[in-house]
Amino acid sequence: MDDDLRERVEREAEKHALLNAVKYESDADVGAVMGPLMGENPDFRPHGDEIPGVVGGVVARVNDLPTEKKRDRLEELAPEELAEMEAEAEADDQILPDLPNVEEYDEVRMRAAPNPNGPWHIGHARMPAVIGTYKDLYDGSFIVRFDDTDPETKRPDLDAYDAILEDVEYLGFEPDEVLRASDRVETYYDHAREIIEMGKAYTCSCSGEDFSELKNAGEPCPHRDKDPETTREEFEAMIDGEYSSGEMVLRIKTDIEHKNPALRDWVAFRMVDTPHPREEAADYRCWPMLDFQSGVDDHLTGVTHIIRGIDLQDSAKRQGFLYDYFGWEYPEVVHWGHVQVDAYDVKMSTSTLKEKIEAGELDGWDDPRAPTLKSLRRRGIRGSAIVDAMLELGTSTSDVDLSMSAIYSNNRDIVDDEADRYFLVRDGERFAVEGGPDAGHPALHPDHEDRGDRTVPATDGVRIESADVPASGERVWLKGYGCVRREDDALVHTDDTIEAVRSGDVDVIHWAPAEDNVAVRMRTMEGDVTGVAEPDFADTETDDVVQFERIGFVRVDSHDSDARDADDESVVYWSHK
Repeated sequence: MDDDLRERVEREAEKHALLNAVKYESDADVGAVMGPLMGENPDFRPHGDEIPGVVGGVVARVNDLPTEKKRDRLEELAPEELAEMEAEAEADDQILPDLPNVEEYDEVRMRAAPNPNGPWHIGHARMPAVIGTYKDLYDGSFIVRFDDTDPETKRPDLDAYDAILEDVEYLGFEPDEVLRASDRVETYYDHAREIIEMGKAYTCSCSGEDFSELKNAGEPCPHRDKDPETTREEFEAMIDGEYSSGEMVLRIKTDIEHKNPALRDWVAFRMVDTPHPREEAADYRCWPMLDFQSGVDDHLTGVTHIIRGIDLQDSAKRQGFLYDYFGWEYPEVVHWGHVQVDAYDVKMSTSTLKEKIEAGELDGWDDPRAPTLKSLRRRGIRGSAIVDAMLELGTSTSDVDLSMSAIYSNNRDIVDDEADRYFLVRDGERFAVEGGPDAGHPALHPDHEDRGDRTVPATDGVRIESADVPASGERVWLKGYGCVRREDDALVHTDDTIEAVRSGDVDVIHWAPAEDNVAVRMRTMEGDVTGVAEPDFADTETDDVVQFERIGFVRVDSHDSDARDADDESVVYWSHK
């Protein structure tokens, strides 16, 4: 091999070694370099016996470079290939599909538009999870707009505004803007007046039943040809509260013979006698319907992309008439199916949950049996675990099933490393312990010796779970303590080594002191479970997530003033296994 060829081989080998090392964030591999090197340079093949030796030396030099130097050198040698590789890696990491036509907008702006009639259930998390992720992906904006213009049917809950914002924060996002539609009623009135002046709206006093018959027959309402002046006067009378609920509405003119009856002359404003619960909006009686309010707000706040349920396709079509009249460009729309969540006996509905809370069937929105974000947070589920599970669902138009096991798996990956271990014994049976040490010393965490161990006293006997009680003469291994054999009502320490466990002859079980322990109430999705924990559990802090060995992860909710006192109790919320 002459010098010129060797120089070419070294240069090409260095490029491919750097590509391999940077792509996989590890040392380059000679075998992985040889394939693309020979494939791109067929003239190297006659020298196939010599080239591996040259490549090996190049790879060794590349592997000696610090990580940041590898990338710098690759950018110097092959900037285009580096950029292409990083773009492919970013695309591979992107779970969600690209939004449509993003290149046509200076900034991607998206909105979550909750009705604040109660805190969010689990299904609600999908919208902020996806919008927040798209915001980060496109360096865009995330708007939370409370669509609270229905003071009666979906009456706002004054506590829900802050509760929903807390849920957004819990999921790991911060909105760029927060709006309340009930603050913007005058804006909707102004736009209604413009529509009226265009002759594209009319006031209608037909009963709902009468209009429905006309609409379904494709026949115009007798009020449809009112002149704009009369419509304007009657609309102002609506604003002034001169009509009662059901007496007058404002309709948007569309096509009374449209093939879809739901789009025919739809209602934009109606009268509501029930005052809004917000003091700032309590005097309004003429309220916009959601399609009008939302359509106006999406335009005025610069929303570029809307995600909504597949069942709301008619909303986009109704709003399309408004946008045409005003000469606005309608945002891009992504429709998706509904989310079904398993593992709950309670229907995932805000109104249903509210009824059950008011009836005393649930303790509150954070009851562990409730399918709400407040409940998951109290159970110690991290918001990012929920977000990742929601992103895996994508944006399909089909209904999708979310298994809680996916959320639990994500959460387990997050908390396992930080969660210290403790023992909790439920429905325990008491035994004296004879012949062994005064205490056991299991590790706080099996993977972190630096955290030390716990002291679990055994001098006054132990409690073990009924399912773990050995028959007379049988042995069990008390974790962190040693091997014991049951003899009547005592557990007698033996000289067995850990080999008894490794051979499969002896089961390992958890245990707790018979006297020096902590009373624990564990709140679960199936109801409350009581038991006793080892004394060191009293040193945990509220909000700590720990693992009760062989039982599962829990979040520490509270300790009584003296958790070690027999009359006091600690409360934990079950997370998952």
